[in-house]
Amino acid sequence: MAENVKYNEDSIKSLDWREHIRLRPGMYIGKLGDGSAQDDGIYVLVKEVLDNSIDEHMMGYGRTIDVKISEHMVEVRDYGRGIPLGKVIDCVSKINTGGKYDSGAFQKSVGLNGVGTKAVNALSSYFKVQSFREGQSKMAIFEKGVLKEEKMVEKVSERNGTKITFSPDGSVFKNYHFIPEYLENQLWNYAFLNAGLTINFNGKKFFSENGLRDLLERKVDEESSRYPIIHLKGNDIEIAITHSNQYGEEYYSFVNGQFTTQGGTHLAAFRESIVKTVREFFKKDYDAADIRQSVVAAIAVRVQEPVFESQTKTKLGSQSVGPDGPTLRTFVNDFIKNALDNYLHENPDTANALLKRILQSERERKEISGIKKLANERAKKANLHNKKLRDCRVHYDDAKGNAESKNQTMLFITEGDSASGSITKSRDVQTQAVFSLRGKPLNCYGMSKKVVYENEEFNLLQHALNIEDGIENLRYRKIVIATDADVDGMHIRLLIMTYFLQFFPDLVKNGHLFILDTPLFRVRNKKETIYCYTDEERQRAISKLGKSCEITRFKGLGEISPEEFGGFIGENIRLDPIILNKDTKISDLLSFYMGKNTPDRQHFIIDNLKIEKDIVEQDPKKIGEELEEVESA
Repeated sequence: MAENVKYNEDSIKSLDWREHIRLRPGMYIGKLGDGSAQDDGIYVLVKEVLDNSIDEHMMGYGRTIDVKISEHMVEVRDYGRGIPLGKVIDCVSKINTGGKYDSGAFQKSVGLNGVGTKAVNALSSYFKVQSFREGQSKMAIFEKGVLKEEKMVEKVSERNGTKITFSPDGSVFKNYHFIPEYLENQLWNYAFLNAGLTINFNGKKFFSENGLRDLLERKVDEESSRYPIIHLKGNDIEIAITHSNQYGEEYYSFVNGQFTTQGGTHLAAFRESIVKTVREFFKKDYDAADIRQSVVAAIAVRVQEPVFESQTKTKLGSQSVGPDGPTLRTFVNDFIKNALDNYLHENPDTANALLKRILQSERERKEISGIKKLANERAKKANLHNKKLRDCRVHYDDAKGNAESKNQTMLFITEGDSASGSITKSRDVQTQAVFSLRGKPLNCYGMSKKVVYENEEFNLLQHALNIEDGIENLRYRKIVIATDADVDGMHIRLLIMTYFLQFFPDLVKNGHLFILDTPLFRVRNKKETIYCYTDEERQRAISKLGKSCEITRFKGLGEISPEEFGGFIGENIRLDPIILNKDTKISDLLSFYMGKNTPDRQHFIIDNLKIEKDIVEQDPKKIGEELEEVESA
């Protein structure tokens, strides 16, 4: 076959900047997605535009940024210097064109490659740029990167700055939608990293006075924190740190205002320096895991000409702080060694609280060490990959450099042979794996981590995910809970969520946990089939197809054929992310759902079940009794 393919001068093609971005968007913004994950492409587009406004603020121009985002339209207006009027079109449509190559203008910027707004332009069905500068304005409108309208320079009375309005292209980002919580987290990070900056977003004000300290106060409730937040600032470095009562390690790392979700050299140096400094302060060689257990911390550094491992800048690769500066490892270590050591000497109560947390972690680790060894041996004997796990070929931890596949890998957690069988037969074996539960999981609310090793299901699940020693080596980008939309299914879902929130909260906080949304009804006639996810959608489908149409109620995942299931977990998959907002306290959340059974919880579950009208209208008391039977099973 290959010898029939002609390879000559006509085979060599040159794409212009716009065509290349649209053909290979993953190279510029990572994965595309539909907005259900916080690192989906539509949020990257917002970030690329905002980064320019933030850079202006960092250079001392503009203390306010106005952001308006509707269902499919984004508007960002800053009050910086404004793009030089003669270069407005070039800056958003000529690759490798921008002001950040001049290190004198942007010493420590994120967007150094002149690609950001060009990618936004090329991947938007509508893109408008307008610059206001010294009483004059220049405006241009593009569609998918093609210039459609240009207005000559005109006089205006508006303040200096730049306004960019765009609508992500629906043919690239299929069925996309913005999730407000993701946008707000994004904007809060900008506020925390730029104390004194005001961001106005859809009528809300985002402002931070104390930087990373405010970030940690937002992430850790006062009751959970073991000691007051340690907040330290130096030249081009800022850290905040505390320990909590939760399991795991939780970090927020930033470089030049960029949220490096996958860490990098600066975070590695930070984790190493904390251990070294604490050991030297207490003059004892504590285990690194005991020192870092339950830590919640943030680090922000500013370096010249940062080098990232991908275009989306989620992991720092730079080894030094600048061409003539020290290594990042030395820079971070020297700062923490001096600043943290001084703080602990000056605050003995905090030092004592830190020591108690370390000793507690040490006791817990030794308590489960023997059980852990036996559990690991049982996991090997259980032949995990044959009995419990139908694995995929690509994994989150071994697909580095391939942003699209790395971010799409997912594990479906399901219960029952029929449901797991349908998903297994219809999944994409490259990126989708299935873990089959045997019966209902244990309600682990209030239990210690020892139960993870004593309970076979929990132990095998953590091995499948590879999160025994933290989420750094997580094997799947998305963990998807796939249960039936009934009382039983809701309870199983809550039990699985409890497991993750109790023992691996950082996995949830980092946006890895989702609920699979599957249709409740199939409405069809001879010409058309419509799948409905709500009763309202069913009514609309009946009106469209006529009363003589066939209506099927899917009472369980196992009732959906593998052929049909393929359409629900493929390109059009619907996932509901599990999002913890700033007011959510995990301890209170678990107590409400998994503590003592109360009428409030029964009513909440009943109100939120996606079930047919005739079931909803049953006697609530009867459903409450069914819930009690389910929980006691």
